[in-house]
Amino acid sequence: MNKINEILNRGVEEVYIKKELEAALKSEKKLRIYYGVDPSGVEIHLGHAICLRKLQYLQQLGHKIIFLIGDFTGMIGDPTDKSAIRQPLTREQVLTNAKTYKEQIKSFLDFSGKNPAEIRFNSEWNDNLTFRNIIELSGRFTVQQLLERDMFQQRLSNNKPIGLHEFLYPLVQGYDAVMLEADLQIGGTDQIFNMLQGRGLMKSLKNKTQMVLAVSLLEGVDGRKMSKSFGNFIAINDLPNEMYGKAMSIKDELIIRYFSLCTELAEKEIEKLQDQLDDGQNPRKIKAKLAYELVRLYHDEPAAKAAELNFDKTFVKKEIPDEIAEILILDKNWPLADLMVYTKIATSKSDAKRLIDQGGVRVDGAVIGDRAEVIRPINGTVIQAGKRKFVRLKLDR
Repeated sequence: MNKINEILNRGVEEVYIKKELEAALKSEKKLRIYYGVDPSGVEIHLGHAICLRKLQYLQQLGHKIIFLIGDFTGMIGDPTDKSAIRQPLTREQVLTNAKTYKEQIKSFLDFSGKNPAEIRFNSEWNDNLTFRNIIELSGRFTVQQLLERDMFQQRLSNNKPIGLHEFLYPLVQGYDAVMLEADLQIGGTDQIFNMLQGRGLMKSLKNKTQMVLAVSLLEGVDGRKMSKSFGNFIAINDLPNEMYGKAMSIKDELIIRYFSLCTELAEKEIEKLQDQLDDGQNPRKIKAKLAYELVRLYHDEPAAKAAELNFDKTFVKKEIPDEIAEILILDKNWPLADLMVYTKIATSKSDAKRLIDQGGVRVDGAVIGDRAEVIRPINGTVIQAGKRKFVRLKLDR
């Protein structure tokens, strides 16, 4: 029951239909469940891991798990959230990107034993579709239905083109569900539209009801959606020191969200951490706990301890000199480039942006690589530019 509760509620935004799925999970019926990933990049990241952890629990409950690699859909490119036509990838590119996926997800899914998880490629069936098949499938969708998508509406209003292949993407993804004969599909909230097309197509072609579970999207370290395209992700196979350092660069307002979505810490423990932040605890200390927990989860306890010591030694004790200029600043949100100019550790905005682009700017030891970064300093925040320029901030309230 605890696993079922975690599956249905933790990090979950929508379930179609929740009562039906809950009843199925409580019954002895074994479901066919799949999660699809288009190989637009090499890494599996913490955003994917939210769904992978659901699959892990479902496999432990005895259900059949399919990890679908969209080598066919990956060549089309999912138009979700895209303000312009996405450049297609070649078959060679998507297969190269997916080469290590199985190895990366072994920490979640068991590919041996009595109930092994499967890896499938959607080119298995999509490569064999004829033009006649595509026309027949297209007849089950309407232009109005597909034009409901926000990004298409935005492009139309901005006189930007919409590729016909982009219209076909939901159809192809929906057909995956039919060919896998899935009882349940799992994905992020950005995939709800596509997943519901699969649900509709399953009903239309098979007269079968497919359930859909949509989990929260995880923001990347820069506050935007965690994405391979943005490069703002934490990969599950990052080395311990790299993973720890990236976690320490997460925006303060995302700390609790990361605990909830990316760790196995009990909700009661997470609530205590939220209370500590509300009571004025330095967010850096709570963030360090998060960084430690992530490394422990994806590596082990000794690796987490070593990464913590390395970060502390490198960024807290070693590089920051004993005497640092202290600058009084207003208590507000600051664009990082503006703050660097104001505190005179950069000569101009262009100088500040150049330093940021080069990875030469740290805030409390964490590298900031986004020139559009906005920070909310606290008393004692230290900004470093290059190897020798430091400034400690004091709030003027």
